[in-house]
Amino acid sequence: MKKLMTMTRQFRDDENGAAMVEYSILIGIITAATIAFIIGVGAYVTGAWTTLCTDLNKTAVTTGTGTAATTTGGCTPA
Repeated sequence: MKKLMTMTRQFRDDENGAAMVEYSILIGIITAATIAFIIGVGAYVTGAWTTLCTDLNKTAVTTGTGTAATTTGGCTPA
């Protein structure tokens, strides 16, 4: 019985499991923040690219040249 009580106290005082849980939570938070950052940058780049394409297409239509809209690298003519 004394050996069982000793093992129970050792298990209670062992903090390795708690540290592992804390590190797992920290890794989860860092991963979520990284994914959110990448999604945010992607949305910003998509918006900037769309604005650029729109402006280039307006310029091509205003100047009357059909070649400017086709050389923008993927922008479709307006």
